[in-house]
Amino acid sequence: MEITKDMTIGDVVKKYPATVSALMNYGMGCIGCPSAQAESLEDAARVHGIEVSKLVDSLNNSIK
Repeated sequence: MEITKDMTIGDVVKKYPATVSALMNYGMGCIGCPSAQAESLEDAARVHGIEVSKLVDSLNNSIK
């Protein structure tokens, strides 16, 4: 399964623990916070000023 922008951070981290370092590299340090459990990658990228396609590509590369 491929990671998509609609997945929540919580689901991504739970299914693919290897993505934690990629998320941290993008400045998303609150991976375990309650809002991250329900926040989509797209929403988180917007809040952090990150281009969502680059984030998703990086996450998918981290699980290969």
